[in-house]
Amino acid sequence: MSDPNLESTQPNPSLESTQPNQVLGETQPAGETPPVESEATSQPAPPAGRRFRFPWRNLLLGFLGLILLIALGGFGGYRAAIAERQAAYEARLTKEITDQYAMALLDIAFGRYGLAQQRLEYIIQQDPTFPGAAEKLAEVMVLASLASIPTATPTITLTPTPDLRDMEEIFQRAKQAIDAGDWPDAIANLDTLRRKDPNYRTAEVDGMYYFALRNHGYALITKQGNLEGGIYHLTLAERFGPLDSVANGLREGARLYVLAASFWELDWRNAVLYFSQLYTAWPNMWDGTMTAAQRFRIASIRYGDELLAQEQWCAAYEQYYNASLVAPLEPLAQKNLNIALYNCMPPTPFVPPEPTPSP
Repeated sequence: MSDPNLESTQPNPSLESTQPNQVLGETQPAGETPPVESEATSQPAPPAGRRFRFPWRNLLLGFLGLILLIALGGFGGYRAAIAERQAAYEARLTKEITDQYAMALLDIAFGRYGLAQQRLEYIIQQDPTFPGAAEKLAEVMVLASLASIPTATPTITLTPTPDLRDMEEIFQRAKQAIDAGDWPDAIANLDTLRRKDPNYRTAEVDGMYYFALRNHGYALITKQGNLEGGIYHLTLAERFGPLDSVANGLREGARLYVLAASFWELDWRNAVLYFSQLYTAWPNMWDGTMTAAQRFRIASIRYGDELLAQEQWCAAYEQYYNASLVAPLEPLAQKNLNIALYNCMPPTPFVPPEPTPSP
């Protein structure tokens, strides 16, 4: 029989296997059960720090912004191109409408009412506010309807029919003069016709007036150098219809020539200013004595002489140089050009380098 006291002092293997290993020097508080490590808690912890994420959202926003900028730029360029094309189209349309109106007046003058009506209807369709088109269309329709009605021969005439043979003869002479390009004779016959009977074939006479006055004014400026007469006749033609772009531009050039010539030998500076503009657009326009290019050259030399006397070297050189672009300078003007150039841009004096001391 064994001693119970000895048994109590023997270590219990079952108890030792259930007790957790304690670290030397640490004590377990009484009454507390040490934490049991589960399989999940026994795994190693993930490393500290935030996980890397690719910035898909920022990249997408940047890509969408780039697409938006490209779209806005393309839209702006498209709008600008559309506006430019629209302006060019309107300019071409205005010129075409003006030319059609002039041809419609000529058709009326020669009795081509159907063609004139087509032209006027086209003009009104393109521009309902075109001056005079609606009124001329009404006249043409009335004339066309009258021409289509056969003339009835009355059996009894209560009043004598006016003798229009003289009027018709004058009218035919005016037509022949227009066909031959004899504008003064055509205008003279039309004036006679209008004095005898202001209401005789009004629409046709108006169209013939426009055609003859426009072409006569153009010929006076371009062929005879009669600028004032050309301006006058083009202005008269404008009473019967708007001028085409060529005739209107020629009239403006003639007016500029007259203005520039008013400063001749009085104010060379302003003469150069206005003749320089005319030289660019109408270099061959003349007043019967000199062309615009010749006057620009002479005025530049004279103005250069004034600037040279005032010792404004660079300004004088510019005037002589502009004159030399039109034609070679005379010896005196060339000498003055060299003087102005020398003083405007004097040569740099030569300074010999200092000798390098020998070692």
